[in-house]
Amino acid sequence: MKTVTAAYSTADAARNAMDELLADGIDREKIFLDTAKAEVKVMIPDTIEREIAEILNRHQPTTMH
Repeated sequence: MKTVTAAYSTADAARNAMDELLADGIDREKIFLDTAKAEVKVMIPDTIEREIAEILNRHQPTTMH
């Protein structure tokens, strides 16, 4: 398992990214939304990291690691 964190310029952008992850079938228990920091953290297996990064990047994060 790996944690990917994406920071956004607004909490709305972070929320939209989380909503898309949920719609794509990622379990809610594996996603953490921090509205104060406008961050989304996702715990994922290495095998789907590229797919998750693609979804997170659609919402234009300021940083991602």
